[in-house]
Amino acid sequence: MSNTRARKQLGTRAMKKILKLYVFFIIIFLHAQEKNMLLTSPNFSHNKEIPSHYTCDGKNISPALQWENVPNNTKSFALIVDDPDAPHTTFVHWVVFNIPAEMRALPEGVKKGNFAQGITDFSTPQYGGPCPPSGTHRYFFTLYALDTQLDLAQGATKEQLLDAIKGHVLGKAELIGLYQRKK
Repeated sequence: MSNTRARKQLGTRAMKKILKLYVFFIIIFLHAQEKNMLLTSPNFSHNKEIPSHYTCDGKNISPALQWENVPNNTKSFALIVDDPDAPHTTFVHWVVFNIPAEMRALPEGVKKGNFAQGITDFSTPQYGGPCPPSGTHRYFFTLYALDTQLDLAQGATKEQLLDAIKGHVLGKAELIGLYQRKK
């Protein structure tokens, strides 16, 4: 009798361990199926040259941007465009926040919309295109999916934006463009 009971207990423990492993692998599998948020532009590819049309050598308008694989519960997006290769400090080219959660793109040349823009290192609350003083610079377009609308005023700085999004980032996507002046 005790031998049978011991086998049943052993069988029950083994089944519980197998069930736990099964659940663990299902969770890992489902997590692996989640796609990372992706930021792209129809105007240039990741780690490729930004056309001069979007720079100080051209019309100096923002390129079109689009994103997908947005995390659940996203309430808004924020975008920062900066140049870490600028002399002395990272140069801020664009700060955009409170982009509505239902948006999945910003059109080329967008100046205003149902979002707020922060101050750039050009001292303006709008896009300022690449204009490196020398050599090839990298321009990081970083999009954040947030679990909140931000309580920031139009004209906020990049630093104020980064402080405000702490603890609210659900996802992040990055697109890097390169530019060297032609003139």
